[in-house]
Amino acid sequence: MRGCAGGLRVGPLPAMERGASQVRSAPQGSRSQGRGKTKAVDLYRTLLDVIDMRSFSNLWYWIALAVLWSSTSHWILGVPFDMIQRARRQGGQAALDVETMVAINCRRMLNITRNAAVPLFFGLAFVLSTLTALAFWYWVEFAQAVFCLVAPLVPVGWLSLRAALRIEAGEDAGEALYRRLMTHRRQVQLVGMLAIFVTAMFGMYRNMSESILG
Repeated sequence: MRGCAGGLRVGPLPAMERGASQVRSAPQGSRSQGRGKTKAVDLYRTLLDVIDMRSFSNLWYWIALAVLWSSTSHWILGVPFDMIQRARRQGGQAALDVETMVAINCRRMLNITRNAAVPLFFGLAFVLSTLTALAFWYWVEFAQAVFCLVAPLVPVGWLSLRAALRIEAGEDAGEALYRRLMTHRRQVQLVGMLAIFVTAMFGMYRNMSESILG
């Protein structure tokens, strides 16, 4: 404090005023941050309402299941089903295209299987064992949903390998090839129908359990 002719003048007063202004502005900043957090929470709740995070009650899961099995039954050993039908009706270049695609895909599949059978087996066993433990021991719904998608593809892979071996053994052209491809497609469709039925029953059970138990 310094004395003067007009009275007393406090030297640190401007600093005090600055501090007071900062104190007054602090609640405004905190209020703006609080509003930002509230908006983020509201957005997250809206997303949870629109996209249900539970797998079996999510519409997108059932769409993915339908797309998976429709595409699996449409692409037979890597060849679209419409190409096979056109080859059976028209022959000629269409038949040659189908035979070439089937030969390429079968050789590729058999080459991978013969050269990497051991790592493929252990990798698949690890993935399925992990999914099984998470799905049916720890009862994780997401793991159950993934298991219902992945597990039925194992017999489909085995059927594809079996068909590739038959084609390699001599059923690689003409009507014998078409019969083998159509038989393989019907087998895949049967596996798909069973997988969809089991998945639907289990999904209904989970949804009813969740609704009853809350």
